Amino acid sequence: MASADDLTFHEFEEATNLLAETPDAATTSRSDQLTPQGHVAVAVGSGGSYGAEDEVEEESDKAALLQEQQQQPGFWTFSYYQSFFDVDTSQVLNRIKGSLLPWPGHNFVRHHLRNRPDLYGPFWICATLAFVLAVTGNLTLVLAQRRDPSIHYSPQFHKVTVAGISIYCYAWLVPLALWGFLRWRKGVRERMGPYTFLETVCVYGYSLFVFIPMVVLWLIPVPWLQWLFGALALGLSATGLVFTLWPVVREDTRLVAMVLLSAVVLLHALLAVGCKLYFFQSLPPENVAPPPQITSLPSNIALPPTLPQSMPPS
Repeated sequence: MASADDLTFHEFEEATNLLAETPDAATTSRSDQLTPQGHVAVAVGSGGSYGAEDEVEEESDKAALLQEQQQQPGFWTFSYYQSFFDVDTSQVLNRIKGSLLPWPGHNFVRHHLRNRPDLYGPFWICATLAFVLAVTGNLTLVLAQRRDPSIHYSPQFHKVTVAGISIYCYAWLVPLALWGFLRWRKGVRERMGPYTFLETVCVYGYSLFVFIPMVVLWLIPVPWLQWLFGALALGLSATGLVFTLWPVVREDTRLVAMVLLSAVVLLHALLAVGCKLYFFQSLPPENVAPPPQITSLPSNIALPPTLPQSMPPS
């Protein structure tokens, strides 16, 4: 008859062999987990400990449920807009880099925004672009006056207002119209899933960043070089918009998709050309001093005789 020590030895040997065959198995050596006969319990699992995973999933579900139950602040409160400015510098720089380097199949919304659109980047990009437009437009006249002293320069402060209104209206009204059209087409084509309004505004805001260095390069007084820089900047910005909008509009008919993308590119081109012609236009006539004109009297008009000089008294 085998002794208790021999039975225990065989049980541990069986457990060792089982662990060698299944590396993911786990042994429980606590006294409260022993079998009624005193045997060692061996828990075998293919994916590790299921209990820990279930606890993690349960906690994540509770956190998501609590987040959904939290009352969302109204759009008239400051806390509603505070979340759209909650970004750090690395995120903004990453999104700017994504707008400068468009790539086929690389969706700006999916790869950079990731369901977290911000208004911080678009707001300051539009403000910087408007300021740079007004300043460089005035600097163009200053440099022209240095080359030609006959040009009279006076500061044109109204360009700051014109630039700000133009840029901010474009960055908000065009995305609003585009978002409304895509929402309407979603009712016609159920497979379409348009971006949110804030995502559309964010895409347009970051797409304007490339115009800032373009405007600075427009200070070079070479017309064909200015148009070349404008074409390159317009190509990069419009390409990024097309690559971002294509996954949404491709679910629609081919005609609607082509017309919509053409309208997006055309409006972008009108913005660039309008800035070039207004802020960097040739000097108006009132800023150029007219050349001095020498008027000659008709030949039939007799000149008055010169008075003789009086002789000093001797």
